Amino acid sequence: MKTIRILIVEDHATVREGLKLIISAQPDMEVVADTGDGRSAMSLAQQLEPDIVLMDISLPGLNGLKATALLKECCPDAHVLALTRHQEDGYLQQMLRAGASGYILKQSPPAELLHAIRAVANGGKYLDSAVAGKMMGSYVGRAAGSPDVNASLTDRETEVLRLISWGHSNKEIATRLDLSVKTVETHKANGMKKLGISSRIDIVRYAVLQGWLDNS
Repeated sequence: MKTIRILIVEDHATVREGLKLIISAQPDMEVVADTGDGRSAMSLAQQLEPDIVLMDISLPGLNGLKATALLKECCPDAHVLALTRHQEDGYLQQMLRAGASGYILKQSPPAELLHAIRAVANGGKYLDSAVAGKMMGSYVGRAAGSPDVNASLTDRETEVLRLISWGHSNKEIATRLDLSVKTVETHKANGMKKLGISSRIDIVRYAVLQGWLDNS
């Protein structure tokens, strides 16, 4: 059984200690280091090459959003799991854009945190159940009565929108699918038009309904 190596980035010492106790009690997990600020997290990630970086958003100095974006540049193999109290769509959207693979609330039970860590470590995506439920309710409310929501997407449109919901940029998607950026943008625009949506966060909401963010 492969051990999941975890770096904790959280500015509150009490919370850090609690996380270390919960995670270290798992036979398949190891806390390789912990820190309270984004800048030292960068150095530790480069030095220790963790599988998971458990990243708080509200950090002194270099915040979690900027730290995540920089970390994905220098340590692309590290999976970032955002750990926060923020349930607002804006924070989720920004973390996905920065490259986070998951989003878990601090107020969630330990079992869900551990589930999220394992899902992300296995290459999946994870969205906290409370946030997913809130987003789903918002999306259903907006989409009610709109026939375009159930429109059929082509395989390529589905593929592009799914990758967008996972936080990939148009350029990254183009490279992954061996397409031009312009072609990716066309598939994105066509898919969004069919669904009657207008933003990346709408794509994430739709992804929740479709189960694209479920763990495998």
